[in-house]
Amino acid sequence: MFGLVCFILVGFVLILMLNTQGQGTKVTLDHFKTLYQNGSIVEGSTIIREDAIVAKQAQGIGSPETSISIPLNGPAGKDIAARVLDITGGKAVTQRASEWTQFALVFGPFIIIIVIVYFLISRAMRGAGGGAGMLGNFGKSRHRTMNKEMTNVTFNDVAGIDEAKEEVTEIIEFLKNPKKFARLGGRIPRGVLLIGEPGCGKTLLAKAIAGEADVPFFSISGSDFVEMFVGVGASRVRDLFKQAKDSSPCIIFLDEIDAVGRKRGSGFTTGGHDEREQTLNAILVEMDGFTPSDGVIVIAATNRNDVLDPALIRPGRFDRQVVVPLPDLKGRLEILRVHAKKVKLSPQVDFERIARGTPMFSGADLAAIINEAAISATMTNKDFVEQDDLEEARDKVKFGRSKKGGRRDKEENRLVAYHEAGHAVLQSLLKDADPLHKVTIIPRGGTGGATFYLPEKDRMGYGLKWLHAQMRICCGGRIAEEKAVGDVSSGASMDITQATRIARTMVLEWGMSPKLGFVRYAGADTRETFLPEKEYSDETAKIIDDEIKRLTDEAYNDARTMLLENWDKVVSVAEALLIYETLNGDEVGKLMNGEQLTRPTISEEMKAVARRKAAAEVVARLDAKDAPPELPPGALRPA
Repeated sequence: MFGLVCFILVGFVLILMLNTQGQGTKVTLDHFKTLYQNGSIVEGSTIIREDAIVAKQAQGIGSPETSISIPLNGPAGKDIAARVLDITGGKAVTQRASEWTQFALVFGPFIIIIVIVYFLISRAMRGAGGGAGMLGNFGKSRHRTMNKEMTNVTFNDVAGIDEAKEEVTEIIEFLKNPKKFARLGGRIPRGVLLIGEPGCGKTLLAKAIAGEADVPFFSISGSDFVEMFVGVGASRVRDLFKQAKDSSPCIIFLDEIDAVGRKRGSGFTTGGHDEREQTLNAILVEMDGFTPSDGVIVIAATNRNDVLDPALIRPGRFDRQVVVPLPDLKGRLEILRVHAKKVKLSPQVDFERIARGTPMFSGADLAAIINEAAISATMTNKDFVEQDDLEEARDKVKFGRSKKGGRRDKEENRLVAYHEAGHAVLQSLLKDADPLHKVTIIPRGGTGGATFYLPEKDRMGYGLKWLHAQMRICCGGRIAEEKAVGDVSSGASMDITQATRIARTMVLEWGMSPKLGFVRYAGADTRETFLPEKEYSDETAKIIDDEIKRLTDEAYNDARTMLLENWDKVVSVAEALLIYETLNGDEVGKLMNGEQLTRPTISEEMKAVARRKAAAEVVARLDAKDAPPELPPGALRPA
């Protein structure tokens, strides 16, 4: 484009230069008269134009002729032309300029500018429209068409969400055999809304539908409808459904539909908001209007179904709302096995232990664990992925990478050890808490250490006793470090945050405060405005603050009492952490019962690794010394 513009401008400049050069040297009328009288003007070369009088001047024998001109600008031009005719005795030739030449000189630059601007705009339109043509394609749909061969994903690749699979299996059965449902007068749902947390498998389930159904599959994101020009989103919706009707029966998948499907008339009214409402209106009409899209099934996915417009999720549009939940223990076990099909695993790998230790993990998190474990085993030159790799990958996905290379001073290391020992001892002593899995003082992510627990079962909700236990465990780190070193640190910031969040949620949302009773005080989380909702008085706000403070103070005092009564156990666990850095739940139990650990320390393990490495180098040198000498290529080794 830049080269084309430069070429046009250079050509225009050359035309002006040639036109200027053709006029020759400018002279006055008196000078022209003198030259003509002296015979220096070539006979018959004087030409009177509308803009100038041009003539040829002879320089002498053997010299080239030159051009001279008298400009004819302003009202005096006619008088000058008349005097030139008198001077030449009427031999000057009058020449009228071409109308096209005058038009090009006057309007040429404007035409060139208009052409360049039009070319730039049309090029931008083509880029925005995503296809050939100019302005017509700007409102075309940006969907992607897939079939079963393109996705390579089937229901065998989807695990842990059996109920959701059964719901969408009926859709596929209808597409394959519609007469079976029409026999009794039934109508297949026009829309299916997949609801679930991020990473639960909504998009994967849609890919499996495309892989199982032998019909066209149109996939598009909610943000693809929105453009900077008003009305483009609605135009793309109409174009999408038009192509879908032409290809029916088919499936349309709208990913992240909350981008255009939010409630109308809420929030701040801006131009972009109006554009979103026009797009939503177009979707509503296309799904269930005067011309319903029979044979077109719309599947949408979102994790914010609470902000969707009621007209969008009513029967007749999205008839079914399929919840894709976080997987339970059985679902996590199936998901781990599905993702581990392409990974070489050690026979000693226990997926059930990993599944138990990953509560509230989504399918994407579990896939990341398998992938991180495979990468870790590859970097350490292992032949198989072992249980330790999976454990480390789980901790890495949840808390971040461990920082084994970092060195802390002795006093800080002691503070972290007692901090984590306080958590671990309370985790083991409280009967309502989950069993302790392991505790470490190796920095991981943004934490100096971590204490892990292993739930015995999945929880659909949280009991009051379990919440009280969790709050007391959160307080254990600060209490232990204050008792051990006589000082407190900022390392308990995450513990304070977690304990405060639990207490606030108990009071505001779960009605677990005797003073406030069975009332919800938390506002609706619609995220439509910047102003927080507060539907209670200032007196109630004061009671809420007092109750949150009471719950946290009770947890802190109870935790302090328990740790002081069992301080010898805290010391045993902390001193062992300084030696071994990481302890599992069984080892912590032995230490609390007064037993001693017999496994080698970190320094002993490092010395053993160094000895094995040195021995391997010695063996390699001896093998190289005893090996026969190298022969040149092509030579025969003697028998």
